[in-house]
Amino acid sequence: MRKKSSTPNRSFRVADQIQRDLTELIARELKDPRVGMVTVQSVEVTPDYAHAKIYFSVLVGDPKECEIALNQAAGFLRNGLFKRLMTHTVPTLHFHFDQTTERAADLNALIAKAVSSRAQD
Repeated sequence: MRKKSSTPNRSFRVADQIQRDLTELIARELKDPRVGMVTVQSVEVTPDYAHAKIYFSVLVGDPKECEIALNQAAGFLRNGLFKRLMTHTVPTLHFHFDQTTERAADLNALIAKAVSSRAQD
């Protein structure tokens, strides 16, 4: 019978460490001009640590260009993670633009518009 894992939250801790390290690597070591001010929102790691989805937002710049640039630099960033993480496997990185903040701002604008039109009635 297989022994149950003693650290059930390990994947969450690994994802959190990847998020912190990637934020630092992107800000300090990535020199691509297409990558503006990037914020890593969240990281999802597969159970076998083979792949990681990184969701990011951009303060300045084009999100699509930034996504292309980050996916092209994924090997460089994975190499930097390999030097920092103390795990057997470092996941392959897949970057995705996170539209949550934009959707929230749109919804806030719609709510404010509805409230103001209702106050006028």
